Amino acid sequence: MRKIYLDHAASSRLEAQAAETMAAYGREHYANASALYSLASVPRRALKTARERIAALIGAQPGEIFFTSGGSEANNWALKGAAFRRLLSAEPPAGLREGRRGRIIVSAIEHRSVLESCRFLERLGFEAVYLPVDGFGLVSVSELKKHLSEDTFMVSVMLANNEIGSVEPVRELAEAVHEAGPALFHTDAVQALGHIPVDVKELGVDLLSASAHKFNGPKGVGFLFKREGVDLESLISGGAQESGQRAGTENVGGIAAMAEPLAINCARMAASREHMYTLCLRLLERLKAAGLDFILNGPPLEERLPGNISLSFAGVTSEALLHRLDLKGVCVSAGSACQAGSQELSHVLRALPIPQRYVKGTIRLSLGAENTLEEMDYTAECIADIVKSAAER
Repeated sequence: MRKIYLDHAASSRLEAQAAETMAAYGREHYANASALYSLASVPRRALKTARERIAALIGAQPGEIFFTSGGSEANNWALKGAAFRRLLSAEPPAGLREGRRGRIIVSAIEHRSVLESCRFLERLGFEAVYLPVDGFGLVSVSELKKHLSEDTFMVSVMLANNEIGSVEPVRELAEAVHEAGPALFHTDAVQALGHIPVDVKELGVDLLSASAHKFNGPKGVGFLFKREGVDLESLISGGAQESGQRAGTENVGGIAAMAEPLAINCARMAASREHMYTLCLRLLERLKAAGLDFILNGPPLEERLPGNISLSFAGVTSEALLHRLDLKGVCVSAGSACQAGSQELSHVLRALPIPQRYVKGTIRLSLGAENTLEEMDYTAECIADIVKSAAER
């Protein structure tokens, strides 16, 4: 059976060169990068090179890149690290001295690693504010300004949403935060990096999270950009790796294999964006030509994350669509991969004004560079067959 993979937002294919790099550091250059003997010089140099390459690709300095196990760890570190540093400060902020832990502001459609970190901090006495989004899944600057206070120490709004492809006005949001006071601004760029331009200076962010397997790198590795001068409490204690801020023997193979696919994706970004737009447009045209009753969730096609489309169909459930498409060899998601297995409507979809007759029939298709127009035609044909069959029952 043919297999058409349309779930790149969940994970992407590992670049061939990245796979070779990982193998080399597992079999040949396997020494611990922290060791003092000469065998460790190659992995130690690989860490330095990867840090420099990644920093250059996002407009940062090498000393501002800290390697993690992925985006979820980076998100947890950014939010909890800032909160813990606030609690443990030698000179606590005025609000903290007066018994107020502090306020953290996030959007209602953040990744669960951000939302669950906020809920954890709420249990410790911090206040969390969850900003609503408009019909396109966007946070407004004016709404954010309503909730900024002297107790606000962190604002976190993702750069691009994993379920509906909305690209947030991060630069404007960060400007509003910094104009109001000393609060830090963090963005989860896991879905964005390698797919749309990301420059930390232009965005004006203090912290940024990324994960390699979203841009054809390996799973289990990512990084946190931390602007020079920003202090976070460490979450992982132990050795002095990552400038003493993130203990644990470095995943040298994974880190070295992360830089190359990021560079490749950044270099082909314009061509990829055009290709993705053409594919998405073809799919939507075929679905409309089939006479299906559906809506596109999130922003218009030309304003959303390339290749990410969320569709809601009337008269069918997302579970039926997902499983029957799988039987036809088409891999899609009912939402984010983190939502898979849950029968509940995702928090992202609940935040949008989706009409009731559509909402239960939502699927996400996220395309990659290797997908073709012929695959879009076949996918549209399969979806049409499934939806029409459901309507006949």
